Amino acid sequence: MSALRRTFGLLAIPALALATALPAATAAHAAPAAATSSPTVRPDAAAAGWLARQLVDGDHFESVFNGTAYPDQGLTIDAVLAFAASHSSDQAAAKATAWLAKPEIISGYLGDGTTEAYAGATAKLLLAAEVRGVNPTAFGGIDLPARLRSLQSPEGRFSDRSQWGDYSNAFGQSLALIALHRTPGGAPATAVDFLANSQCADGGYPVSFGQAACTSDPDATALAAQALAATGRTAKANAGLGWLAAHQNADGGFVAAGATASNANTTGLATQALLSGGRFGAGVKGWSRLVKFQQGCTTDPAVRGAIAYDASGFNAGNGSRATAQAVLGLGGTPLATLSAAGARPDAPTLACPAPASH
Repeated sequence: MSALRRTFGLLAIPALALATALPAATAAHAAPAAATSSPTVRPDAAAAGWLARQLVDGDHFESVFNGTAYPDQGLTIDAVLAFAASHSSDQAAAKATAWLAKPEIISGYLGDGTTEAYAGATAKLLLAAEVRGVNPTAFGGIDLPARLRSLQSPEGRFSDRSQWGDYSNAFGQSLALIALHRTPGGAPATAVDFLANSQCADGGYPVSFGQAACTSDPDATALAAQALAATGRTAKANAGLGWLAAHQNADGGFVAAGATASNANTTGLATQALLSGGRFGAGVKGWSRLVKFQQGCTTDPAVRGAIAYDASGFNAGNGSRATAQAVLGLGGTPLATLSAAGARPDAPTLACPAPASH
């Protein structure tokens, strides 16, 4: 069961001051799916509001496997980050954070800390605690920074300690650097070096470490670029951003490894990295693509504001995860500075005109 719980939502593999960067993209929001939305509800806030209303019991997400629902801590954390990125839905975020801190929930996600301890999950939860402004050294009774540091190998890699094997990768390494950068001790230089040295010859970053052929991945590159920018490796980060910009689709979206069409998850992470890294031309194109995935006033009221995974239309099976990661791109704030401070408490609803009376 531990391996199964680890799989769900760790990283299905995320506000910038966009006033000067997004006027043209805002005009693009007048696409058919969003033509009648109110300008007083930003696309990121409308998406996050929809996401908040999908929480099970108002405080968490679940994933279904073979007909059985399991708590999905990873997706719940994605939602917490999305709420902060949109500066909205703070009440939902607070409830989700409290759920994540429950002993049975946190142990099922992080492991028991001795025989089972998962690096990527620990890094992601640490980041969520920091974003929420709660004490990460006593979250659910666990010192998250200390737990994460204990999982660093001598060469700098953050690795799992588990009977199920080591599934740590560039996603977790990047999140660990970002999260530890936000702690008083900062990110260990050896860990920063390890990620920087994993860079492929073309400037991108792979998901898995140590493979014979280094293959750049857009999701991994987006997170690595943010992590390296936060920890002072500007040249390495810029190379990653350059790789992303060079691999952007003509429609502004980004294609996941092995896929043929752009999707909201990959586009959300890449757009966040580009906007937070100052690549506004490519970033605005990605932002515009995400807005076109958003469900507007002509759609079923139950899905208005949500972000579809791809151009095939909204799918309830992947809509929550697509929306959560798309909001990171729509908000544009880097993970290294993301904060829930000042977020509006309510979950905004896409404003649509009342039906015409006859």
